Amino acid sequence: MNRDIRKYDPAVDKRFLIVLSGVVWSLAGAALNALAVNWLSHTTAQKAAWLGSAGVILALLIHHFGFLRLVDKNIARIMAKKGKVCIFGFQPWKSYLIIIIMVALGITLRHSSLPKPWLAIIYIGFGGAMLLSSLRYHRIFFTLQKGD
Repeated sequence: MNRDIRKYDPAVDKRFLIVLSGVVWSLAGAALNALAVNWLSHTTAQKAAWLGSAGVILALLIHHFGFLRLVDKNIARIMAKKGKVCIFGFQPWKSYLIIIIMVALGITLRHSSLPKPWLAIIYIGFGGAMLLSSLRYHRIFFTLQKGD
Protein backbone atom coordinates (compact mmCIF):
# COMPACT_ATOMS: atom_id res chain seq x y z
CA MET A 1 0.00 0.00 0.00
CA ASN A 2 1.52 3.35 -0.90
CA ARG A 3 1.93 6.07 1.71
CA ASP A 4 -0.97 8.27 0.52
CA ILE A 5 -3.50 5.44 0.68
CA ARG A 6 -2.13 4.07 3.98
CA LYS A 7 -3.09 7.25 5.86
CA TYR A 8 -6.77 6.37 5.22
CA ASP A 9 -6.41 2.80 6.50
CA PRO A 10 -8.46 2.52 9.73
CA ALA A 11 -5.67 0.57 11.44
CA VAL A 12 -5.77 -0.07 15.18
CA ASP A 13 -3.83 -2.04 17.76
CA LYS A 14 -4.82 -5.71 18.00
CA ARG A 15 -5.91 -5.18 21.63
CA PHE A 16 -8.59 -2.85 20.27
CA LEU A 17 -9.74 -5.61 17.90
CA ILE A 18 -10.03 -8.01 20.85
CA VAL A 19 -12.15 -5.59 22.90
CA LEU A 20 -14.20 -4.62 19.83
CA SER A 21 -14.99 -8.28 19.21
CA GLY A 22 -16.07 -8.68 22.82
CA VAL A 23 -18.27 -5.61 22.70
CA VAL A 24 -19.90 -6.61 19.40
CA TRP A 25 -20.60 -10.15 20.66
CA SER A 26 -21.93 -8.75 23.97
CA LEU A 27 -24.25 -6.24 22.28
CA ALA A 28 -25.58 -8.77 19.78
CA GLY A 29 -26.18 -11.30 22.55
CA ALA A 30 -27.90 -8.73 24.75
CA ALA A 31 -30.14 -7.64 21.85
CA LEU A 32 -31.22 -11.22 21.13
CA ASN A 33 -31.91 -11.85 24.81
CA ALA A 34 -33.89 -8.62 25.13
CA LEU A 35 -36.18 -9.69 22.28
CA ALA A 36 -36.63 -13.11 23.87
CA VAL A 37 -37.41 -11.70 27.32
CA ASN A 38 -39.97 -9.36 25.77
CA TRP A 39 -41.66 -12.29 24.01
CA LEU A 40 -41.65 -14.37 27.19
CA SER A 41 -43.21 -11.51 29.15
CA HIS A 42 -46.40 -12.00 27.14
CA THR A 43 -46.95 -15.54 28.38
CA THR A 44 -47.59 -17.16 31.75
CA ALA A 45 -44.82 -17.17 34.32
CA GLN A 46 -44.69 -20.96 34.34
CA LYS A 47 -44.44 -21.23 30.54
CA ALA A 48 -41.84 -18.43 30.46
CA ALA A 49 -39.76 -20.27 33.08
CA TRP A 50 -39.82 -23.51 31.09
CA LEU A 51 -39.07 -21.87 27.75
CA GLY A 52 -36.41 -19.62 29.28
CA SER A 53 -34.75 -22.61 30.94
CA ALA A 54 -34.70 -24.46 27.62
CA GLY A 55 -33.07 -21.40 26.07
CA VAL A 56 -30.41 -21.27 28.79
CA ILE A 57 -29.59 -24.96 28.28
CA LEU A 58 -29.34 -24.34 24.53
CA ALA A 59 -27.09 -21.32 25.20
CA LEU A 60 -24.70 -23.43 27.30
CA LEU A 61 -24.51 -26.07 24.57
CA ILE A 62 -23.96 -23.56 21.74
CA HIS A 63 -21.37 -21.73 23.83
CA HIS A 64 -19.41 -24.82 24.78
CA PHE A 65 -19.60 -26.85 21.58
CA GLY A 66 -19.66 -24.08 18.98
CA PHE A 67 -18.85 -20.51 19.83
CA LEU A 68 -15.84 -21.09 22.10
CA ARG A 69 -13.96 -22.70 19.23
CA LEU A 70 -14.84 -19.76 16.99
CA VAL A 71 -13.74 -17.25 19.63
CA ASP A 72 -10.46 -19.07 20.29
CA LYS A 73 -9.67 -19.25 16.57
CA ASN A 74 -10.52 -15.58 16.16
CA ILE A 75 -8.37 -14.54 19.12
CA ALA A 76 -5.44 -16.60 17.80
CA ARG A 77 -5.89 -15.02 14.34
CA ILE A 78 -5.92 -11.50 15.79
CA MET A 79 -2.95 -12.14 18.10
CA ALA A 80 -0.88 -13.48 15.19
CA LYS A 81 -1.18 -10.17 13.34
CA LYS A 82 1.85 -7.88 13.34
CA GLY A 83 1.60 -4.19 14.05
CA LYS A 84 -1.62 -2.28 13.52
CA VAL A 85 -4.44 -3.92 11.59
CA CYS A 86 -7.60 -2.75 9.86
CA ILE A 87 -10.45 -2.20 12.31
CA PHE A 88 -12.69 -4.44 10.19
CA GLY A 89 -10.29 -7.32 10.85
CA PHE A 90 -11.94 -8.07 14.20
CA GLN A 91 -13.75 -10.86 12.33
CA PRO A 92 -12.37 -12.86 9.41
CA TRP A 93 -13.87 -11.77 6.08
CA LYS A 94 -15.78 -15.02 5.57
CA SER A 95 -17.49 -14.44 8.93
CA TYR A 96 -19.13 -11.31 7.55
CA LEU A 97 -21.03 -13.53 5.08
CA ILE A 98 -22.08 -15.84 7.94
CA ILE A 99 -23.22 -12.80 9.97
CA ILE A 100 -25.36 -11.56 7.06
CA ILE A 101 -26.93 -15.02 6.70
CA MET A 102 -27.60 -15.28 10.46
CA VAL A 103 -29.18 -11.81 10.59
CA ALA A 104 -31.36 -12.64 7.58
CA LEU A 105 -32.39 -15.92 9.20
CA GLY A 106 -33.23 -14.11 12.45
CA ILE A 107 -35.36 -11.56 10.61
CA THR A 108 -37.11 -14.35 8.70
CA LEU A 109 -37.84 -16.26 11.92
CA ARG A 110 -39.10 -13.11 13.65
CA HIS A 111 -41.54 -12.49 10.84
CA SER A 112 -42.61 -16.13 10.54
CA SER A 113 -45.73 -17.67 12.02
CA LEU A 114 -43.74 -19.38 14.78
CA PRO A 115 -45.08 -18.40 18.20
CA LYS A 116 -42.73 -15.82 19.72
CA PRO A 117 -42.45 -17.57 23.10
CA TRP A 118 -41.15 -20.69 21.36
CA LEU A 119 -38.84 -18.60 19.19
CA ALA A 120 -37.47 -17.15 22.43
CA ILE A 121 -35.71 -20.49 23.05
CA ILE A 122 -33.59 -20.01 19.93
CA TYR A 123 -32.95 -16.34 20.66
CA ILE A 124 -31.90 -17.04 24.25
CA GLY A 125 -29.78 -19.94 22.99
CA PHE A 126 -27.80 -17.86 20.54
CA GLY A 127 -27.92 -14.62 22.53
CA GLY A 128 -26.82 -16.30 25.74
CA ALA A 129 -24.06 -18.19 23.93
CA MET A 130 -22.81 -14.93 22.43
CA LEU A 131 -22.81 -13.23 25.84
CA LEU A 132 -20.96 -16.12 27.47
CA SER A 133 -18.46 -16.35 24.63
CA SER A 134 -17.84 -12.60 24.68
CA LEU A 135 -16.40 -13.04 28.16
CA ARG A 136 -13.40 -14.79 26.60
CA TYR A 137 -12.63 -11.70 24.51
CA HIS A 138 -12.98 -9.44 27.54
CA ARG A 139 -10.75 -11.68 29.67
CA ILE A 140 -8.03 -11.74 26.98
CA PHE A 141 -8.25 -7.97 26.60
CA PHE A 142 -7.80 -7.36 30.34
CA THR A 143 -4.95 -9.89 30.43
CA LEU A 144 -3.23 -8.01 27.60
CA GLN A 145 -3.80 -4.69 29.40
CA LYS A 146 -2.18 -6.01 32.58
CA GLY A 147 0.83 -7.10 30.53
CA ASP A 148 1.67 -3.51 29.58
